[in-house]
Amino acid sequence: MIKVTDKAKDRIHALKTEEGYTENHNIRVSVKGGGCSGLMYDLNFDSKVEESDKVFEDKGIKILVDKKSLLYLLGTTLDFSDGLNGKGFQFVNPNASRTCGCGESFAV
Repeated sequence: MIKVTDKAKDRIHALKTEEGYTENHNIRVSVKGGGCSGLMYDLNFDSKVEESDKVFEDKGIKILVDKKSLLYLLGTTLDFSDGLNGKGFQFVNPNASRTCGCGESFAV
């Protein structure tokens, strides 16, 4: 399961409106190699659900995760911060053994 905080939910709805996405667009979360800790999160809108995708829903937000990324992301919470220490989506991932200072990459 992947969860979404209220702040992340509100920001996702705002981005959909600002960028002209429709209700058919869901959030796709994946993990790719790279970053200073070895793995990076990738977050974008996607209207296509692949046959091998796992689909989660929390607070009315549908989250698509490809099969490869699923093991890295189980139990993760997607949050959004707009504070002085940085603005953007943040991943609270219990599977990460370490994360980089910017929070965009991690290791398991």
